[in-house]
Amino acid sequence: MNAQTVYLNGELMPMEQARISPMDRGFLFADGVYEVIPVYNGRLFEWEAHYHRLENSLKAVSMANPMDKQAWLSVLNQLISLHPWQDQFIYLQISRGVQIPRDHLAQKDLTPTVFAYTNPLKPLASSILENGIKVVTLEDIRWQRCDIKAIALLPNVMAKLQAQAAGVDDVILINQQGNVTEGSASNMLMVKDGIIITPPLSQHILPGITRQVLEKLAHQHHIHFIEREINQAELETADELWLASSTKEVLPICQLNGQPVGNGKPGPVWQKLRAHYQDYKQHITNT
Repeated sequence: MNAQTVYLNGELMPMEQARISPMDRGFLFADGVYEVIPVYNGRLFEWEAHYHRLENSLKAVSMANPMDKQAWLSVLNQLISLHPWQDQFIYLQISRGVQIPRDHLAQKDLTPTVFAYTNPLKPLASSILENGIKVVTLEDIRWQRCDIKAIALLPNVMAKLQAQAAGVDDVILINQQGNVTEGSASNMLMVKDGIIITPPLSQHILPGITRQVLEKLAHQHHIHFIEREINQAELETADELWLASSTKEVLPICQLNGQPVGNGKPGPVWQKLRAHYQDYKQHITNT
């Protein structure tokens, strides 16, 4: 199909025809959750983990899943098949639905608004593979339930805008205790003396699927991987710093607050684990 097709409330349609009510609670209150799922070689990547996280997010905000797992699979695979890209990423969103009049207290009988679409997933630019990305540290002003993949992302948008204003690619967020939480839309990992270190999962950290895969691959290939708090001061002496997300996989940070990380180039542990990640993708999507 030439036009980009989306799924909205039980129907497939051209994107330009998709409409929601201005009284939708997702629009008025950011009352909803979402997921982003990579697609490699036309196949969903880590579907079970993404679906499990979606169910956890819905449960946390007291919303029922509007479809079962097989129904979701059918819709998402239809979307994938209607577009020509071998590598894609699915965005799906569920809001609590339309409510009139506007009220903070949600009615119990609302029909959720369900939306999904897919875009091409582009490989990392050669400049990033060679030189990494630049970041600055920033105060984490997000809410206290970052384990929920909620659509209320204004603080994340503000962080990205501040990164842009500083002439860098992204940020590392620091909480009031002086510890690292995440990037603007990613988990954060540090390498010191060959050990991969990442903040422990909690209500303040999204349980990232890429992070989960990296941990599994590290254990399989005998690379020490631990969870513990990372103080901001430790970042200055790290051998390597990474950001991990579903659409960017693993990004090497090579400049922090204007200073080089390590030798200022993507490090050897990142090189090794990225290679394992590429092999894992090919194995999973070709079997």
